[in-house]
Amino acid sequence: MTDPDDESGKTNPEQAGPLELHGKLWLSSGGRHLGGPDRIALLAAIAAHGSITAAARAVGMSYKGAWDAVDAMNNLAGAALVERLAGGKGGGGTRLTERGVQLVEQFRRLEEVHRRFVEQLGRNQGADNLRDIDLLQVMNMKTSARNQFLGSVETVTRGAVNDEVVLRIVGGQRIVAVVTHESAASLGLAPGVQAFALVKASSVIVAVAEQGTGEEPMRIMKLSARNQLAGTVARVVPGAVNAEVAIALPGGGTIAATVTRDSVEELELVAGMPATALFKASSVIVGVV
Repeated sequence: MTDPDDESGKTNPEQAGPLELHGKLWLSSGGRHLGGPDRIALLAAIAAHGSITAAARAVGMSYKGAWDAVDAMNNLAGAALVERLAGGKGGGGTRLTERGVQLVEQFRRLEEVHRRFVEQLGRNQGADNLRDIDLLQVMNMKTSARNQFLGSVETVTRGAVNDEVVLRIVGGQRIVAVVTHESAASLGLAPGVQAFALVKASSVIVAVAEQGTGEEPMRIMKLSARNQLAGTVARVVPGAVNAEVAIALPGGGTIAATVTRDSVEELELVAGMPATALFKASSVIVGVV
């Protein structure tokens, strides 16, 4: 069998089965790890064999590792779970205390409840729930990029050197990114794949319509910046040298830009005015969840 943690023999995505949900139950005391299935199995083996040596062999532990685990459990549980038997005609041994027996039985009951709970969750994992799990994973991601957009890949166009990836985000707007062939392949980018785009605020340029040209955001057609996201200035947060400008996008999204205070004054940026965020496709980092 192949070790599931061994990346030397990765599974072909085309051969992968349906997504399955798994969970593991463990106990803690005072914020410290007391034990999970492995340590409970050791306690059960001690009860069955009456010998730490035989129990360690049964669960695949070393003798020292088994005693270390037992000592840790005894210390953390606040009461002895395993006790040594005095030697005599039949020799010494080890056995579970009444508290140890109670703990094993209780863990087995909890483990069965937990197993049924995880199975129930697995049966309820429809497409919407799986997308929610992906969203939570992205929300927990830590990155220096100020702007993070979750969406789905709309198109992937192969070029001479790089690939152009179009990501459809909230509100129906699109973000265009340029990535290498190798990156597109390793990320599995293809139409319909859920992905996220990262854009640093320092890479975003803010454009506004000139005075007297109407209230609509300026649409610039001849520009090297591939991305033009039109919206409304939500807030301007001034700093000592630069200011952060947040532009609210249709559908509830927001993109932030870092501009100089001189630019804020020159463009007369205030909340509520139309504005467009511009950034190059090469400034976009694409990832998958």
